[in-house]
Amino acid sequence: MIVDIPEDKDPIGYVWGEMVPGIGIAASQFSLSVYEHSTLGLREFEAARLRIAQINGCIFCQDWRTERDGVKVEPGFDVAVENWRSTDAFDDRTRLAAEYAERYALDHHGLDDEFWQRMKAHYTDAEIVELSMSIGSWLAFGRLNHVLGLDSVCVLPGH
Repeated sequence: MIVDIPEDKDPIGYVWGEMVPGIGIAASQFSLSVYEHSTLGLREFEAARLRIAQINGCIFCQDWRTERDGVKVEPGFDVAVENWRSTDAFDDRTRLAAEYAERYALDHHGLDDEFWQRMKAHYTDAEIVELSMSIGSWLAFGRLNHVLGLDSVCVLPGH
């Protein structure tokens, strides 16, 4: 880990809650809101989330699977996400979610009219905003945890 954590402290709770409580607690609430209030289907949600986890290199995020009403994506979904361009396991919405996550993280200046036409053919404006905010959350906080070395000890609060 990059930051010093007292031995009697939970690393995530300490960094996010005690070191910078004015920022960390608000960031944690935003991060949890993405999971608690999403209206996106589980497959497109997980495709975008996992693609960001793969790009960030966040160990915990790559191993985590979001569960909704006792349902998770199937084993091997992460491999399909990594191969989103060629997999036959995805419908158009799921493939676009993975593509958007990758381009958002690596080439946001390259999001051209052709891409947005495809997105708008499959997603409402509200869904595009929700997906954008979710991707932003995963990109920022997954990367923060990885950069600081917290991803090997990360546990989402409340899970």
